[in-house]
Amino acid sequence: MQEIKQIYHNNLGTAFYWRKDNGIVLDKVQLVFREMGFYFTQQELQLFKRCIEDSYFQNKCCDDCELKNKCHKFLLKTPCYQIDLAVSMEELDAVKDLVEGTLFKINLDDYLYGEGMN
Repeated sequence: MQEIKQIYHNNLGTAFYWRKDNGIVLDKVQLVFREMGFYFTQQELQLFKRCIEDSYFQNKCCDDCELKNKCHKFLLKTPCYQIDLAVSMEELDAVKDLVEGTLFKINLDDYLYGEGMN
């Protein structure tokens, strides 16, 4: 098995870079949750973040429903136009945290080891 460099994780999943040939492949992030893996560029992660925000907006009508945190009727689109996911509100919250935490960590590392190294 190839080694990885973890970026971020939570109770739903993990995000990491693959290591290859004694280096780290930084152009794509492996995002794994619910027995699925997505291999996204940073731009695709940003698109996924917007898909998550759209799903919250489209499902606002369920705010008063007592089953909203357990129901699997929420549709979550992905940057892969052929793939949509059915998730509960709890899972949507966890995916949101996973994606936002990953993007935050990537941006923080870019700043700390890039333009912030003056």
